[in-house]
Amino acid sequence: MNSAYATVQSGSRDRRFTWNRLLWALVFPRRGQRIVPTVSGTLLILLSFGIGTAAYNSANNILFITLSLLLACLILSGVMSWLNFRGVAWRLEVAPPLRAGHDAQAGLAVRNGKGFLPSYGMWFDLVARAEAEGPPAVAESTITGRGLDLRAELAKAEAAETRRQLFLRERLDPAGETRLEWTFQPAKRGRLTVAVSGVGSLFPFGFLRKTFSTEQQQELVVWPASVAYRRQSVAAERHPAGGDRSPRAGSGGDLLALRRYDAGDSHRLIHWKASARSGQLLVRQFAAESTTGFALWLRTDAAVWKRPEQFELLVSLAATMAEDLFRAGQLDSAALDDEAPLPMRRVRDLEQFLDRLAVVQPRPEKAGAAAPWITGHGNKRNLLTFAPDGARGVSAFVDGEQAAKA
Repeated sequence: MNSAYATVQSGSRDRRFTWNRLLWALVFPRRGQRIVPTVSGTLLILLSFGIGTAAYNSANNILFITLSLLLACLILSGVMSWLNFRGVAWRLEVAPPLRAGHDAQAGLAVRNGKGFLPSYGMWFDLVARAEAEGPPAVAESTITGRGLDLRAELAKAEAAETRRQLFLRERLDPAGETRLEWTFQPAKRGRLTVAVSGVGSLFPFGFLRKTFSTEQQQELVVWPASVAYRRQSVAAERHPAGGDRSPRAGSGGDLLALRRYDAGDSHRLIHWKASARSGQLLVRQFAAESTTGFALWLRTDAAVWKRPEQFELLVSLAATMAEDLFRAGQLDSAALDDEAPLPMRRVRDLEQFLDRLAVVQPRPEKAGAAAPWITGHGNKRNLLTFAPDGARGVSAFVDGEQAAKA
């Protein structure tokens, strides 16, 4: 999470204030700042030109006074808009994990660092942009590009972006803070960039539209979407009853460790003697039995998964089954293609595997590829694999027997 605040005066905090710098900043604003007159501002400028022309032709003092008032109103609008932005800082906060097809929360913490002036009427442009996987496209112009459909490319770029404006509807007092929320929904798995693309305001009179560009962003990973699947009976594991214990938390009979008491823990698990010695409540944590453990192996050969929509269903099914088995304490390890298997002992191990599934793409098929358990550790029972089921479906198999279908 990005904990740094961004401001429109970045890099100017350590510079001493002088009136020369102030006037220079008003005449020549920093790069990325843009001031555009609104409709009412354009009418005011045209009216000023008309009154000024009439004043010079008629030498009427009243018209000159009116012209000066109109010009002073424009200048005052620019100065007050500059003061409105000064000292305002913001921080983008997006808490992972993100999942395709599910709502995600993006927060924007806004702080007013001025000592005695409040801030009003600001808006923040937020964008969630999906990053394309694979090598970057070759830059081509509309003249040299062959078969280049400009409208299709622009539509594709717009579909990969989700934009939203967050408005500061109430005044932000000096040294005050507030938080703006944005709920969005990632459309697909992969890498996602959430950024504050710009900040703007019409304060104070609505004659000038002042905007700033900013580069504050946060790069995230979107996990595959959850899918519904139909489970089928599978062969029971061939480990002997009452056999091995897995070195992770569970409900077995072997004591694994002692940990601090958390709200919701059963009082029967409290170790009273150890709690008395340490001065805090401690509960017993038992090892999980490995009598129903599975090893998940996902292969992404492009020759097998030829349809993109079927490949996406494969990744979603693998992610969903990995989560379900882990919650049930039945997932021992998981591997992707020829990579070494990742033991599933903690929640972080599962998150690491889901992060890998979020960006996986079909790979060229390698002849004779064997499971990493077989190549390095001998036969592995209860091996969960996946295969196409028709033109659209995906099936999961345990030791060659169908276990689930999506």
